[in-house]
Amino acid sequence: MVGMIVTGHGSYAAGITSGLNLLAGEPEYYEPVDFLEEDSIEILTGKLAAAAERLSQCTGILIYTDLTGGSPFNVSVRMKMERPGKIAVIGGANLPAVLEGYLSRGSMDSASEIAAESLTAGKNAMVQFEESDVADGDYEE
Repeated sequence: MVGMIVTGHGSYAAGITSGLNLLAGEPEYYEPVDFLEEDSIEILTGKLAAAAERLSQCTGILIYTDLTGGSPFNVSVRMKMERPGKIAVIGGANLPAVLEGYLSRGSMDSASEIAAESLTAGKNAMVQFEESDVADGDYEE
């Protein structure tokens, strides 16, 4: 099983995790890591290292981060460089990407393979609504 870590600024990881719980139930082999205002880079590094350690029995680890180039992303990339082949990192993740990754883990064994599916799902989920996309009266909440 590939483990998953979700990390980002503020309570990003907690928010994504809340949505994942609603859609897929309580996740297993999954670690949310928030980068709070009072956290230093060293604290974030420690939090991510501890999360990775809790997932050490997994065949790989896929880390989802909020912003490409932000501190959670950069620390995650450093972790990947220290463990080649074991960790994959996605920057700019959204809930559809994380959900796809979580649901794909049962049929895929590699973090890189799951990352590719997650990227596609995350990108495809982003749309801009235009009134012309829906016929009058056809839109339901």
